[in-house]
Amino acid sequence: MPTGEVLCVGELLWDALPAGLFLGGAPFNVACYLSAAGVPTTMVSRVGADRLGEEAVRRAQRYGVGTDLVQVDPTLPTGFVGATIDESGQPTYVIEDAVAWDAIEASDVLLARAGRARAIVFGSLAQRHATTRRTIERLWEGSALQVFDINLRPPFEDRDVIRGSLQRADVVKVNREELHRLASWFELPNGDRESASALSGKFSCPVVCVTRGAAGAGLWRDDTWTEHEGFKVEVRDTVGAGDAFLAVLLAGLLSGADSETLLKNANRIGADVASRAGALPVY
Repeated sequence: MPTGEVLCVGELLWDALPAGLFLGGAPFNVACYLSAAGVPTTMVSRVGADRLGEEAVRRAQRYGVGTDLVQVDPTLPTGFVGATIDESGQPTYVIEDAVAWDAIEASDVLLARAGRARAIVFGSLAQRHATTRRTIERLWEGSALQVFDINLRPPFEDRDVIRGSLQRADVVKVNREELHRLASWFELPNGDRESASALSGKFSCPVVCVTRGAAGAGLWRDDTWTEHEGFKVEVRDTVGAGDAFLAVLLAGLLSGADSETLLKNANRIGADVASRAGALPVY
């Protein structure tokens, strides 16, 4: 694996799942799996000056994720999400608003690190408020590979935010349902391959990956469409499966793996996570 730091930017929060309280947030989950894959990774987020914030940083360090760019907010609380899991393993989230990760600041230290980073992973949910959104936009100014993980979470869906992020992204990961929404917003054709190709062309994004749950995934890369049917497992819950998928996909991109290998490995880890409870099952 080539050396060079990856920054994962956005929400660091606690998920209140039926089984208990778990540290989470899509960019944090990605950071954990990247670190497990041997990629130097640092979390860029903000927690409250509270017990949950202290514990979040402590646990992140246990996963081998760098935490020196996690800021502490003197007034806003650490992020918190209520989650329920239906019979098919699909989660429904109630995301608290006005929390610490909504106020990530573009410090000089952060901007300097971003300028040297190999890749920057960011999502759409973290851009729901202006402060963190402006910070993420500042991080686009460097030469790092920009990896956009679309997470459409009602009511935090903003077409202009998605458009601006797509215009700066080098790699986009989107699930099939989200791709259908993008197709209606940006007049893309129907079909996974056709939509991914059109999205790539419209926004000059070289790599577009479409995840399809039990049906695997498709990858538009180098003007070529590659598919993998996925792996059949008994689903416990799907929390974190897409984040694990993205981490292994990105690790493969950074190492120069071919598209077939990328999809096979990413689908394998996504299926494994879906077969067990929680976003970060113990191996």
